[in-house]
Amino acid sequence: MLALPRGGVPVGSALAQALRAPLDLFVVRKLGVPGHEELAMGAIAHGGLVILDQDLVRQLGIPEAAIRRVIAREQRELERREAAYRGDREPPSLEGKTVILVDDGLATGATMRAAALAVREQNPARVIVAVPVASPQTCEAFRGDVDEIVCALTPEPFYAVGVWYDDFSQTTDEEVRELLAGTAGAAKEPSR
Repeated sequence: MLALPRGGVPVGSALAQALRAPLDLFVVRKLGVPGHEELAMGAIAHGGLVILDQDLVRQLGIPEAAIRRVIAREQRELERREAAYRGDREPPSLEGKTVILVDDGLATGATMRAAALAVREQNPARVIVAVPVASPQTCEAFRGDVDEIVCALTPEPFYAVGVWYDDFSQTTDEEVRELLAGTAGAAKEPSR
């Protein structure tokens, strides 16, 4: 099981315990529209994969130079998180394995889509996405991108992921490290 930090790690930890599956992480960063960072124009993933919503970029007239600046900034943060969470521990081998990607929810799905595409490049047997809450449209759109998607709650109207949590406070780097350490013995390989 691979959780997307930071918000996906508490969800992944609980799910890994329930399924008695190992937990690791897969670092992905949203590429926010300059000046409206919560709106995803794309995402980058571990391994260098970059996806962009070309329609949105065109519609908003976002210059190439602005996109490059956002990518560079988010690449630095992705590398910082990799070092902070993983240290010198190598990422797990995914080839031939069933990989469950977990996050706290899906709004646009940009970061999860980048994660799924990057994971696919490592030749897993299956890619499953599991989230507690998702936009119905985003959940449906993922059906063609992964082998299976589990969206426990798909409310209409959706609004935002955080609306569906009693406590949606930001998970800290320290909490991520603690949750991963709690599964360190089992986190050497993702679930089969």
